[in-house]
Amino acid sequence: MTSRWMLEVEKVRDVKTTFHVMSLAVLNDGRDLPEDYREHMDKAWVGARAALAVEQRHGSEALKAFYTAVGTRFHPGGEPQTPETIGKALADCGLEADIVELAQTDELDDDLRRSHHEGMDPVGDEVGTPVVRINGMSLFGPVISPAPKGEEAGDLFDGVLKVTAYPGFFELKRSRDVGPIFD
Repeated sequence: MTSRWMLEVEKVRDVKTTFHVMSLAVLNDGRDLPEDYREHMDKAWVGARAALAVEQRHGSEALKAFYTAVGTRFHPGGEPQTPETIGKALADCGLEADIVELAQTDELDDDLRRSHHEGMDPVGDEVGTPVVRINGMSLFGPVISPAPKGEEAGDLFDGVLKVTAYPGFFELKRSRDVGPIFD
């Protein structure tokens, strides 16, 4: 949702979003997790490795397109989080099919851990995703649903921009009362 919001922000503010690969599988590696979540994390390695391979081979703009394609297939599309779905998302973007094969090996794991830490170390290890970096400050969030559109997206960005201007700002939070709304 946050990525969809930032792409909306780009339409109404002079902002350029740069996608960067982090991995919940890396974040949760070695942690004691409930079995069902552990299975989800085990599957997450393939998508994260594929995203990293896309970024390494083709840069941030291709990563943005791939992330959008795979996210659309997984979330509103309801497709399973499998190598086959990742392969379809790669094809949607005109990217090499061999990336999905590479993503099923551990060949990229050192680079994935490095990329993960580049994005996550500035925000800390007590959070997951999403993470945004604005004004040199990394923050968890915003966690939103649905992603605002048009000027509403810009207004939310303006607020996030304001809190990043204060170096002593750390957290805002409330309990969720709605699940993801993909529109």
